[in-house]
Amino acid sequence: MLTTLAVANYRSINQLVVPLAKLNLITGPNGSGKSNLYRALRLLAETAQGGVINALAREGGLESTFWAGPEVISRRMKSGEVAIEGGPRNKVKRLRLGFAAEEFSYAIALGVTPPERSAFTLDPQIKHESIWVGASYRPASELVERNGPMIRARAGRSWQVLAQHTPMFDSLFDHVGSLHASPEVLQLRESIRGWRFYDHFRTDPDAPVRQPQLGTRTPVLHHDGRDLAAALQTILEMGNPEALHSAISDAFPGARLKIECLLGGRFAIEFYQEGLLRPLSAAELSDGTLRYLLLVAALLTPRPPTLMVLNEPETSLHPDLLPALARLIIRTSQQSQVWVVSHARRLIAALQQDPECNCIVLEKNLGQTEVVGQRMLDQPAWQWAD
Repeated sequence: MLTTLAVANYRSINQLVVPLAKLNLITGPNGSGKSNLYRALRLLAETAQGGVINALAREGGLESTFWAGPEVISRRMKSGEVAIEGGPRNKVKRLRLGFAAEEFSYAIALGVTPPERSAFTLDPQIKHESIWVGASYRPASELVERNGPMIRARAGRSWQVLAQHTPMFDSLFDHVGSLHASPEVLQLRESIRGWRFYDHFRTDPDAPVRQPQLGTRTPVLHHDGRDLAAALQTILEMGNPEALHSAISDAFPGARLKIECLLGGRFAIEFYQEGLLRPLSAAELSDGTLRYLLLVAALLTPRPPTLMVLNEPETSLHPDLLPALARLIIRTSQQSQVWVVSHARRLIAALQQDPECNCIVLEKNLGQTEVVGQRMLDQPAWQWAD
C-alpha cells in the first residue's frame, strides 16, 4: 500500500506531500488541482510501463508542465506585502515524482533535453531515480540508484553497477530488475504495473460495450469498458456473484442481470428491470445505467489490484445512484487501495461515512495547489533522493 505521494514542480503543484490510506478521496473546487494530482500519479505509473517520456511529450513537453510560479512563495508574498515575482533559482529545475510504500519507496527526477544535443526537444531526460526501504529517504536506506546513465544496486556494504549506458529517456525499470541482482526493482515494477486507472469509459451510441462482443474470461475490465459482458460473466463464474447481484439491486431495486451467450461465442447483456416485460440490451441502457454496470465490473474484479484509481466516477450517474456506488467502493477498499477523485457532494458524503476514508481537500493559493488545513508539520516525512 502507498503511504505517501510526493509531487514537485508539476503544473499547479509546486510542492505537495500527501498522506495516503486504504481509501482516499481527492476533492476540492474546480481548478484546485485534482486533475493535476491524478495525472501525476498516472505519470508515476507510466515509469514502469516505459511510457513516461511519451506521456509528457503528449502534454506539450516537459517545459510546458513545469510549475509556472516562483520557486518559493514567501510569507510576505502570501500576505500581499510584496508582489509575487521570481528570482534566481536555488535549485536545478526538475519535475519530481515519488511515493512511499509499506515495503519499497521510489522517486524520479526529470529535466529538459539540452537543445544543442538533440532535435527531440519535447523529450525530457531522466536525471535521477531511486528505490529505498522505509517511508523517508536516507542514503543508508537506498537500495538502487540511477544517476544519469549509470544504475547501481547495493550489494552488502558496497555497490554493484547494473548498467552504465542507460538511455536518458528510459527508466531503470526498462533495463534492470532480476531475482538475482535487483529483486526490489522487479517487485516494484510488477506492483506498479498492476495499478488500474478508470477514467474513460465509453458509453456513446457507437461504443463497443453497447454491442455483443466475443467473450473470453476477463478478470480485469478493459480501461474503456469494451469487454463489459465478459467481465460480468467472469464475476458470475469465478468471482463473487452475490456481491454483483447485491450491487445491482442496491442501485436498481428489483433489477437483475443476465449475460446471454449468443452464436459464435458472443456475449450480450440482458438487464431486467421491475415492471418491464422484456430485458433491455446494452444498446438500450442509459449512459448512467451502463456506466454503473461498468463501475461494478471494475470494482468487483476477481483479481484485485494493489491500487485502483477512479477519476470522477459520478459522471453520467443520477445522484440517487451515488450512495450505492460509495458502498461498493468502500467494499473494494477492503481488498485494494482505492483513490477516488470527485466533486460530487453526495458521493463525497457517502464515502466519508467510512471512518477509514482519508479525505484530501485541495485548494488554490496564489496559483499553487495546497491541501486545505495542512501545515508544514502535518506533512508526512519526505526527502527527495537527488
